[in-house]
Amino acid sequence: MASVLAPKNDTPELVAAVDLGSNSFHLLVGRVQQTPQGPQIYPLDSLKDVVRLAAGLSADKRLDASSQARAIAALQRFGERLRAFEPQRVRAVATNTFRVAKNGEAFLQTCEAALGFPIEVIAGKEEARLIYNGVAHSIAADGNRRLVIDIGGGSTEFIIGRDYDPLLLESVFVGCIRFSREFFPDAVVSRAAFKQAVLEARRSIEVITTDFKREGWQAAVGSSGSARAIFDVLEGMGETNRLMTLDGLDRIRSQLLKAGAVRADQLPGLKPERAPVFAGGLSIMIAAFEELGIESMQFSDGALRLGVLYDVLGRSGQEDMRALTVAQFKQRYQVDAGQAARVKGLTQALWTQIASGSQEERDAIMRLLGWSAELLEIGHSISHSSFHKHSAYIVSQADMPGFSRDEQRLMSAWVLGHVGKLAKVQSTVPDQMSWAALLCIRLAAIFFRSRSDRSLPRVELSSRARGFRLEVDHDWLEAYPLTLHTLEQERAEWKRLGFELELV
Repeated sequence: MASVLAPKNDTPELVAAVDLGSNSFHLLVGRVQQTPQGPQIYPLDSLKDVVRLAAGLSADKRLDASSQARAIAALQRFGERLRAFEPQRVRAVATNTFRVAKNGEAFLQTCEAALGFPIEVIAGKEEARLIYNGVAHSIAADGNRRLVIDIGGGSTEFIIGRDYDPLLLESVFVGCIRFSREFFPDAVVSRAAFKQAVLEARRSIEVITTDFKREGWQAAVGSSGSARAIFDVLEGMGETNRLMTLDGLDRIRSQLLKAGAVRADQLPGLKPERAPVFAGGLSIMIAAFEELGIESMQFSDGALRLGVLYDVLGRSGQEDMRALTVAQFKQRYQVDAGQAARVKGLTQALWTQIASGSQEERDAIMRLLGWSAELLEIGHSISHSSFHKHSAYIVSQADMPGFSRDEQRLMSAWVLGHVGKLAKVQSTVPDQMSWAALLCIRLAAIFFRSRSDRSLPRVELSSRARGFRLEVDHDWLEAYPLTLHTLEQERAEWKRLGFELELV
């Protein structure tokens, strides 16, 4: 696979991933090396801060000031390390706590300023996909199905996959911070609390049990902090085969119940910073073993941040997961490929004429516009009436591997607004560039309303402070009165929102 991140002057090709987890923030810097098997990433540097962001969530799901301060301080340190990186070589993702916090959107802007790079809040299944991507690149591909479990601070991801392909992805709202705080406050452990925690975790996991058992697996793999902590304790207690079993988990539970609390000095192998959330993670792991009938589990160092690094590499080359997702959606919803290609081509051609924003911003919108144009008509699979509303709903609500929630929201606004009244998207289109992009897609839909490969005239589009200028060959418009009439209506529609669309 060719990479656009080609080394210059023998300088190592570096990429970076930032993982804003509910318990810890991680930064991983890797070096990309081309091999006969394809590009490989070798970790070079890493930073970790135990922020425990989820511990700062109040009962009404708002992040408190102290947890925000810890997060900002960590991101400022990460930002210094990344200062020399070009934007396309860095991807930062935020997980469950940012998804559920009511003040998460405002806080996210502060976090981006501290880090110096955009941060994507990813959905649970996208988190699961990236986790599997990291695990798959850290263990041998053997053709067998593997079950991957990643217990995070706010959620737990379950994945079944074969080699590099995830087959089943789920995210369950059980995490080591919430369970530790709810069932084991101050790290105090009791038999009743442990029983209640395991039952609660099993109840949450139960909803995925049937599908996962039906899919089946040959090996189970644990990843990230909770799994690592359990493996470290098992090794400290004399387990040398590096396999986790239910018997081993019961041994740890018995040791905790005997001590009455989680204390690093009484549990061999446990790091002090892990002690406050260890019991919660252990109870979730026991529940997963019991509910899914897991016999044994190995550990993988691959995790979300490594998966993000490989995703950065894919986005820069020929395997952008977002493009694969759009192709799958087009097939699933039986999109008219010819019409999608026509609208996409003209949309992107018009966008190249809009002179605003940085090249990086323009390139990012160019890609999102293209994918949006390809998905405009997926709603026809539900109903021809108001199909654009159905299309927009699917784009905003469906699991779309590779896309962030912000990307889906923006694309949904464009899809919804590509026909009809503009007022319906007035609150969801965020800025002037996004409005200009929406105009491109609306004009493309107008010019190809006939759904045919007709020859188009010279069309020139430019952007102004509060409006746009559209130049179209007059003789051609005279020959196509419906298009002319529709463009006149379009000019009036933009005027209602305070934009001037000059038609010359």
